[in-house]
Amino acid sequence: MKERSIRHSAGMLGALIIGTPALAEEQTLYEALAQGDVSGNLRLRYEAVDQDNALKDADALTVRTRLGYTTGNYKGITGVLEFEDSRTVLGRDDYNNTLGKNTGYSVIPDPETTEVDQAYLQYSGHNVRARAGRQVITYDNQRHVGHVGWRQDRQTFDALRLTYTPSKVLSLDYAFLNQRNRIFAEAGDVPANDHMLNLGYQTGFGKLTAYAYLLEVDNGTHNGLDTMGLRYAGDYNLDSMKFIYAAEYATQEAEAGASEFDADYYRLDAGLGVNAITITLAYELLGSDGGNYGFATPLATLHAFNGWADQFLATPANGLEDISLTVAGGLAGGKWVIEYHDYSADEATPGVDDLGDELGVGYTRGFARHYTAGIKYAMYSAGDSAAGKVDTNKLWLTLSAAF
Repeated sequence: MKERSIRHSAGMLGALIIGTPALAEEQTLYEALAQGDVSGNLRLRYEAVDQDNALKDADALTVRTRLGYTTGNYKGITGVLEFEDSRTVLGRDDYNNTLGKNTGYSVIPDPETTEVDQAYLQYSGHNVRARAGRQVITYDNQRHVGHVGWRQDRQTFDALRLTYTPSKVLSLDYAFLNQRNRIFAEAGDVPANDHMLNLGYQTGFGKLTAYAYLLEVDNGTHNGLDTMGLRYAGDYNLDSMKFIYAAEYATQEAEAGASEFDADYYRLDAGLGVNAITITLAYELLGSDGGNYGFATPLATLHAFNGWADQFLATPANGLEDISLTVAGGLAGGKWVIEYHDYSADEATPGVDDLGDELGVGYTRGFARHYTAGIKYAMYSAGDSAAGKVDTNKLWLTLSAAF
């Protein structure tokens, strides 16, 4: 499957080059390569997980290294090559890494891996950008498509992506995904036949987005996950106050063999920023189809939604209603945030209604220009016992460097 993916990506790269001006002089190409930029990012993180079940407490110290090179521009064409490596440090590896190691411990999905993170060619010109190869793709707030950058092995895609911006306020974006390179090392990568369309229009008060994400795992089975929706998000400054608002609706059709399901998605955000303090109230509903299926977002940056304890990475069959309050501000040159979530089922059944609540606190601060340190803690309290959740506490200590 890997060889097929590589051949397909190579074909897309060739298609991108065909039709562009031929290389006129070797010296010109040499200059474009010599004038490229080298980048690097290192992230050292300690993570601890304590759950009220039979699993042993997890304990992980990992370091993620990312090294990249971006060429100079040659007749509108640039290239990117980036490698990523994740390792455990000082033997602190008492955790289930999702690859069959230490299965008696709680899960921390940061397996050791070395892989090509990005490798693509890009053409830009005449209001068009075409990019082919392995790449990061995100849309809007990453609720449906994101890079899952919180994990050490971030999510990328083997894809062909075309973006057309006929004006400053209008954008049309299409992507075809041949493979989903997930956060579980190469063993977790998924062959795909995904089509994604995202249309954006910038108004004076915010951005209106219409999207269609038509997903299919290319494994020879009858499956499909089609999501279509509308989103409007923006902010407005009035004197010393900043108003933040967002509204989104989507409908989803899922096929799994002979079974078909339908579910809806709603989100409303209302926030106010005053004196460097921002308070945001949000309502999010991932609907259910009669208690048999919950609205799914398999390509999302899920850690950013429904609580940092990651108890709802997969939507329960009863659906999920999440009411959250977030307060954020500045302190001692850094940023702090406190968030609270109250969870319940969209379609309650006996013993499955109250899905618990969660409190999260975090603080990050940059220093010495290239460095950032952070601490984050999440405490999830389970609700109804029949919901299958348990009390969970998670702690993260992070130190990163970028150059």
